[in-house]
Amino acid sequence: MFYATDKNEHGLRFNPFKALVVPRPIGWISTLSEDGTPNLAPFSFFNAISDNPPMIMFSLGGRNDTLRNIEATKECTCSFASKSLIDAMNMSSAGVDRSVSEFSLANVAGADSQLVKPERVAASPAAMECRYWKSIELPPKANGSPGYTMVIAEVVGIYIDDTIIKEGLVDTAAMQPIARLGYMDYAVIDESNMFSLNRPVTSEDGLSATLNAGPWDGKY
Repeated sequence: MFYATDKNEHGLRFNPFKALVVPRPIGWISTLSEDGTPNLAPFSFFNAISDNPPMIMFSLGGRNDTLRNIEATKECTCSFASKSLIDAMNMSSAGVDRSVSEFSLANVAGADSQLVKPERVAASPAAMECRYWKSIELPPKANGSPGYTMVIAEVVGIYIDDTIIKEGLVDTAAMQPIARLGYMDYAVIDESNMFSLNRPVTSEDGLSATLNAGPWDGKY
């Protein structure tokens, strides 16, 4: 099948776009309102976009509490939801009044950050402390209503639980991060669905390359 996205005439039950761009990591973003009320919300339009300096992005529809807070206070944290935190992550997505702290709603404890004011999720295996860089308004929806806003932030500090560090590397399998798939489907990354690849070795003349099979050779 083929369909033009401006008409969206795919004939399926739901728009398949997000079911094709998978898996997507989940950024569990914590912010503070100007009056100090904590906010915690998960975003699957989220990713790292640079490592020098380390930068992340997430995008959201409408001017919700997260967007208002980070534009006003210029800070956030991004915790990573693991398998044991699935229900808490899901509960924190509820569209409750801005006076409600999703930390309390989802029954998750916060932990103090070192360089920013918003707390991270204490039980998360890893978290990033971030300072706001800019917002970019994306094109409006086909019906003319406001579209998404992409927020870009610089990572100024990183917390990693020592139990997921093994032989000088982050053990992703031990971290068990949650990934968003299509519709209402999710996945957990663990040893059963992980594998390593070595980079291709390019010939000296630059005209060909070969694959280096086997376990990771340690080059990165």
